[in-house]
Amino acid sequence: MGRSSAPLRERRHSHWRKEYAVLVEYTQEFWDQRYRQRDRIWSGKPNRHLVAEVDGLQPGSALDVGCGEGADAAWLAEQGWDVLGIDVSEVALDRARAHSAELDPSVADRLHWQQVDLLASPDLPRDLDLVSIQFMHLPEPHRSRVFGELASRVAVGGTLLIVAHDPSDLHSGVGRPHQADLYFTAQEIAALLDDSWDVRVCESRPRVERSSDGHEHAISDAVLLAVRTG
Repeated sequence: MGRSSAPLRERRHSHWRKEYAVLVEYTQEFWDQRYRQRDRIWSGKPNRHLVAEVDGLQPGSALDVGCGEGADAAWLAEQGWDVLGIDVSEVALDRARAHSAELDPSVADRLHWQQVDLLASPDLPRDLDLVSIQFMHLPEPHRSRVFGELASRVAVGGTLLIVAHDPSDLHSGVGRPHQADLYFTAQEIAALLDDSWDVRVCESRPRVERSSDGHEHAISDAVLLAVRTG
């Protein structure tokens, strides 16, 4: 049994390696093309760590960075947040706008969308109550600069939430871009914050991910939550 199933596992892994062999680029052209490959890239559900960490916070102004097709932003708006969703891909934003048009008008009115290239140091709102960065993987030195600029937009008393694929995922067998410089730990991001931040969550959080063929993988997410205190 073990010998006969091993080639199948290897074929699966080879398929995933081929699928994610393309170099990930942070450009509008790259991501527009990626989104055009399918009618829907993501699940349409809010990210679990966003729900777990933000549920219960007093709603205010929120920035959803790399909002994609808009599921996180829509969930935040449903909780009472006034949300600006930004993404480099206009294709993704068109889908987010279409989705928001199907929501209750009182929710849709709290949703706003903007095409943004974060590498171009755009002018973004300040004094935000929440900045959420979900699975945005940039190489250095862009990561430190962009995350630092985004953190500076958080108001005193506001929350910064960063979630990413943990570097250990590179060895998990799950489909991920095989570019080691894209990955980082929560501790690495916490080290970028000065003493005006209270880091409340900084960990590698395990979970199980099921691939499209039903195969389960033990993976981990890097989760950082910090509150600005000064």
